[in-house]
Amino acid sequence: MASAAEQLASNLNLSAFSKATELKKRIWFALGALLVYRLGTYIPIPGIDAQALADVFRQQQSGLLGMFNMFAGGAVGRMAIFALGIMPYISASIIIQLMTTVSPHLEQLKKEGEAGRKTINQYTRYGTVLLALLQGYGIAVGLEGSGTVVIDPGWYFRFTTVITLVGGTVFLMWLGEQITARGIGNGISLIIFAGIVAELPSALVGTLELGRQGALSTVIILAIAVLAMIVIAVIVFVERAQRRLLVQYPKRQVGNKMFGGESSHLPLKLNTAGVIPPIFASSLLLLPATLAGFSSGQGPEWLTSMTAMLGPGQPLYLMFYVLGIVFFAFFYTAIVSNPTEMADNLKKYGGFIPGYRPGDRTAKYIDYVMTRITVLGAAYLALVCVLPEILRSYAAVPFYFGGTSLLIVVSVTMDTVSQIQSHLLAHQYEGLVKKAKLRGRRK
Repeated sequence: MASAAEQLASNLNLSAFSKATELKKRIWFALGALLVYRLGTYIPIPGIDAQALADVFRQQQSGLLGMFNMFAGGAVGRMAIFALGIMPYISASIIIQLMTTVSPHLEQLKKEGEAGRKTINQYTRYGTVLLALLQGYGIAVGLEGSGTVVIDPGWYFRFTTVITLVGGTVFLMWLGEQITARGIGNGISLIIFAGIVAELPSALVGTLELGRQGALSTVIILAIAVLAMIVIAVIVFVERAQRRLLVQYPKRQVGNKMFGGESSHLPLKLNTAGVIPPIFASSLLLLPATLAGFSSGQGPEWLTSMTAMLGPGQPLYLMFYVLGIVFFAFFYTAIVSNPTEMADNLKKYGGFIPGYRPGDRTAKYIDYVMTRITVLGAAYLALVCVLPEILRSYAAVPFYFGGTSLLIVVSVTMDTVSQIQSHLLAHQYEGLVKKAKLRGRRK
């Protein structure tokens, strides 16, 4: 028999959505904030020759610059005020989370609950500003060394560029937090999602144009479409997959009545880390290109060689990309899921996993299961993200909408839809409670 929550979910329709006033306000706020973000990707920084920039970008868009432009929603190709995008914030989050495991101070803050979380978020903001300053200066120097892109090179151009880019990143960080608090979904993920989706039409048109010109055969274009649909199906299936551990609750007698004795399950997601590992791995692989920008292409030979070897599609890039995805899959899973805490909660409420004593034995079993499903989750992430890179590099497929970008789009869409359904369920529960109160008053 379906539960009350499942019955409510089956009754969700457009009429229920039209009555959810709070949900509609949140959706409109999120859409308005994303519209502001998209407008900012078309406002160029001062002192740039747009035509010269377009020529330079056209020559380098197949490398790291093209990947950076994908995450920034096309802002890099136009050198807009949001050219850095939200990547400095993501890099700062990586650094803070890594330091949490080695710094006793940060580990203590993490255990302090909401107050500690706010302090850690403040440290992340400071780190974002610092990284944005470094990356902004690297971009300014790189633009000056790229030829005729900068109209009037010098320290004034570097200063204005750094201030503009840092301000754009800080604004996006604030905008993402506002979407999370006052809108719907995760703000940072939605900003990346909006940037990727905004570039999809031009990518589709470019691919079809290559087919019209004969550069790509019809078979390859159809194969790309079929591969994208298969990858989407795999992503949806794996993201919803769970390993359910049976949990039993003992019976207890209160007076003449028996309570408890029912069984439940502890759901463990196959991919607990979500889209975090590929995003973190991609952001780390962009750092060598940022360092190379400081030298304007005239730095030490080892830095130039390393940047070339870490270009998308290169064997070294693919190896580090896979290793980064696997590492962050395990690392992030260990952060968000604590087997000892799960076992303690089960013991606290009288639950136990059949065949395992409550406490340490249960924690070890949960850790055993989580380690093995995380291996599968990491392998799935690596396969989904690396396969399109290989096809693009060795089969000359120019269609970038695959791998990391496709994973982000599908996962963020599923998460946002899930949150919308949760709001609708909460709205229906509120309606039932109000009706029950009115009936009680009449009686």
